[in-house]
Amino acid sequence: MVIDASAGAIAGAIARFLTGPLDVVKIRFQVQLEPIAGAQAQAQREGLRRSKYTGFGQALTTIVREEGIQGLWRGTVPGLLLTVPYTAVQFVALQQVRQTAAAWGLTANPGLSPVVSLASGALAGAAATLASYPFDLLRTTLAAQGEPKVYPNMWAAAKGIVSQRGPAGLYSGMGVTILEIMPYAALQFGLYDALNAACNEARARRARADLEAAERDDAAAEAAEEEAAEAGGSTSGRRKTRGGPKPGARNHDRDLDPEASASGPSGRGANGGSSSRTQRRAAAAEAEAEAAARSAEGVQASRLQAFACGLVAGLVAKLATHPLDVAKKRYQVAGLQRSLRYGARVEAGFALRSLGASLVHIARTEGVAGLWKGSIPSIAKAAPSAAITFAAYDAVLAALLALAKEGQAEGGSGGSGDSGGGGSSGSQGEGAKANAGK
Repeated sequence: MVIDASAGAIAGAIARFLTGPLDVVKIRFQVQLEPIAGAQAQAQREGLRRSKYTGFGQALTTIVREEGIQGLWRGTVPGLLLTVPYTAVQFVALQQVRQTAAAWGLTANPGLSPVVSLASGALAGAAATLASYPFDLLRTTLAAQGEPKVYPNMWAAAKGIVSQRGPAGLYSGMGVTILEIMPYAALQFGLYDALNAACNEARARRARADLEAAERDDAAAEAAEEEAAEAGGSTSGRRKTRGGPKPGARNHDRDLDPEASASGPSGRGANGGSSSRTQRRAAAAEAEAEAAARSAEGVQASRLQAFACGLVAGLVAKLATHPLDVAKKRYQVAGLQRSLRYGARVEAGFALRSLGASLVHIARTEGVAGLWKGSIPSIAKAAPSAAITFAAYDAVLAALLALAKEGQAEGGSGGSGDSGGGGSSGSQGEGAKANAGK
């Protein structure tokens, strides 16, 4: 469990920092009530203010020009404080749910495997959200406020929100977040597992095909050698019939002996071919066993595979749940008195609407496209963020498992001199490994 938490927290922090600018742009788009892409004429017709941000590149340059390069990392501190508990709890909960499912025999049924992946991802996402939500709200508030700042730092934002809306204000929109994160996490982890399983199966089929091709080549070579040996034996028999062996001639009887042929100058024969096939089968079985062991520990066959599968999973999951994310951001910044140069403010009463009413209101006042505001930076952030998280988690998990194995080995060697201390260390290392691998 400790290994899972550490690997998840480190992976999440790396992804959060690298994708920070994309997150800021996404939030600015999501809380902007005016149209975004090429919609100035529409804004004038509908009596809306001129849009502050009209495109991804324009938003990046505007933030840097008005707020400095540090503006692209607004909300990084609460974002990291959000990421560490969120990602740690998410991966630990994921492994624990999978471990429970395995203990109940659910994973033994291939038909239930997709259901287990989806359910474990959804429950892990819900648990992580409950553990870290106030940091999510503070991150959104700081990233959306712009200049001049409404709150100078995270602590001032927390105090201001509590004074205005009470402690419950720190959890504004959490219900929507749970509804959002459960399908998002379910899709993300479910697709990640499904894609990795497909890649592993394709790799196994290719390895089996290569092995079969090599065995066919060996069989053809052996058949050719046998035909050559038979041809040589026939010629030798005709020579014996005509004149018998001459002094100093080769002993053809020995040449026809199977054992002699197997160890003859060619260095090859039935025994040699069989040995080659046995070695290939053993190597293939060893590679398959190693891949199964890595999969059981949650470590994928390659970093590239983990990155690619995480990329696709994050992209699809984010696109499907983006409208819920837009509604969540509106709930989180409802009543925020930021400068009017950023456009109309989200009124405090928005937080009192139900989720369905909020989605209908956004679609009616801003068009259906309003439900996907910020989708471009959101996808640009979510897909690589998921890929970086999964790849970093896979790399960190592999490193931590290697350290755990080394510690277990040292504990075992120490146990020969001191059975009590060595046994304790070994069992702890094995326990950490078992928890991380399920």
